[in-house]
Amino acid sequence: MSELAEPFDSFEPAPREEAFVVAVDGFEGPLDLLLTLARNQKVDIAKISVLKLADQYLEFVESARGRNLELSADYLVMAAWLAYLKSRLILPQPPGADGEPTADEMATRLRWRLERLAAMRQAATRLMGRERLGRDVFARGMPEPVTVVKLRTHTDTLYDLLTAYATERVRKLGGKSYRPAAAPVLLIEEARARLERMLGRIADWNALTRLIPFEWSAGLRRRSALASTLLACLELARDGRIEIRQLRPFDEIYVKDRVTAQEALT
Repeated sequence: MSELAEPFDSFEPAPREEAFVVAVDGFEGPLDLLLTLARNQKVDIAKISVLKLADQYLEFVESARGRNLELSADYLVMAAWLAYLKSRLILPQPPGADGEPTADEMATRLRWRLERLAAMRQAATRLMGRERLGRDVFARGMPEPVTVVKLRTHTDTLYDLLTAYATERVRKLGGKSYRPAAAPVLLIEEARARLERMLGRIADWNALTRLIPFEWSAGLRRRSALASTLLACLELARDGRIEIRQLRPFDEIYVKDRVTAQEALT
């Protein structure tokens, strides 16, 4: 069994996609199991009893085989190697061949590998116990983006609106100017001249609407005749030639001649 003297040096791990991992009660490999059994002795790994460690391992593997027949070959290889190491440590051995390690050297190398595995696991525990980015600590956040809110604000006035409308109308009309039809207007001078001709015949109060010409008594012509006749009456009242009265706001306006007391006696 000299080929088992260095099981760790000659063993090359299989590629990850071809690796066959068998977990035995939570242990992922024979060396992991050895480390746990060594810790159960509660002494320094460099001073553990390799014989006691081998007995514990062989006992564990034997009990595990009873529950799991598909035990990984690595565990069985390690069990065989430990049995070989135990036999060499118990029985007196003749001088070995040149280059073959002694039983004490093999036990020392086993302790050293267990120490290295323990150091690796402690380093992994410290590494996993550190604060993690994104869970315990966080990188400085990116500055908040500038949000641009576009609002439509109308600043044009009514004049601008009318100017734009007029410009568009001129463009559509091809340069032609629009001239609305002139509304008929009764001049104030004409209305006053007509009232002056009627003086002396308005002895009683008469409604203003009865003093406008008949041809101006309908439509837009009536509005112009009422306005001009009222203004003419105001001028005559200012001159003291007629009297005007209105009983209520927005009520009918009445007009009559203004005669002096002397004229009334005559």
